[in-house]
Amino acid sequence: MSGPNEHLQHVTMVTTIILVCWIALMIAWERIAPYRKGLPFFRDGFWVDLVWYTLIQSFFLKILIFDYIIAPIQQHVHWDGVQAFQAWPLWLQVTFFVVTHDFYIYLFHRFQHYSKFFWRTHEAHHSGKHVDFMAGSRSHAVEIIINQTIEFAPIIILLGPDSVVVPIKAMIDATMGMFIHANINVKMGKLKYLINSPELHLWHHANYQEVFHANFSTKFAIWDYLFGTVYFPGHKPGNEPENWGLHYDFPRDYFLQHAFSVKRFDEQGLLKYKWFKRYYNLRPDIMNYFKKLFGSKPTTPTTQSPQVKQADYSAQPELQDV
Repeated sequence: MSGPNEHLQHVTMVTTIILVCWIALMIAWERIAPYRKGLPFFRDGFWVDLVWYTLIQSFFLKILIFDYIIAPIQQHVHWDGVQAFQAWPLWLQVTFFVVTHDFYIYLFHRFQHYSKFFWRTHEAHHSGKHVDFMAGSRSHAVEIIINQTIEFAPIIILLGPDSVVVPIKAMIDATMGMFIHANINVKMGKLKYLINSPELHLWHHANYQEVFHANFSTKFAIWDYLFGTVYFPGHKPGNEPENWGLHYDFPRDYFLQHAFSVKRFDEQGLLKYKWFKRYYNLRPDIMNYFKKLFGSKPTTPTTQSPQVKQADYSAQPELQDV
């Protein structure tokens, strides 16, 4: 008879396989039925999203969140009602935590768009000029720490560190995150009132003032319909998002993106410093090395960068100092 750890490992393996298959499906779906035709697979920002956000940041933040934040909390929190949650069937446990956390995400996400301070923990997610299945991984480290601590701490406290709800819910988060950001032309029909999809979420990333405070839902679109924050003009000529990203320039580098959230700066002005110029050209130099290695034509590193303007909150109505 297998123990809790062995069962957890088995479920983790199964959810990982499902996740890999889902990634393959997203890649194929974007090629077969793209929402925005002509978007290259290796679009601008792809490697930052894949290497820095998806792989490196996720790896280190998982250790920080689970081992150094949630574990100490779990050791010091004891509640007599824990056994009641543990007696629930697995499907009910998963449903409860998926729905309650999704409602929290809707509220916090909406709050981020109204708060100057918390907007800086979210603006990186909106900075991509091209939205696809990989774009959802671009999230500020502080935003991930807040959301995943609030997401997984209750599960581990109530169900224990060996609960299979953790990998199952993580898989649901990842698959839905990729789906709603995917560059696919999908029509949900009546399901759009319940389940979120690119049909609604691509509008949320559009660089238009009227959608800055709309379509905050992640998994369940019903929150936007219930609280009157849905924006869905329909798919007809002239009524589709065409521009994505922020209304102000934003750094393209992972570390500069995080630095920019703390202190606004002008990249063009910083290029006069040799250390910054050396750092700024480090990534293209590395890319050119691998291009030469595989016989591709290298690109000339630029010493110029798009000017980063001070964030203009005038186009973001009702943004408050919180």
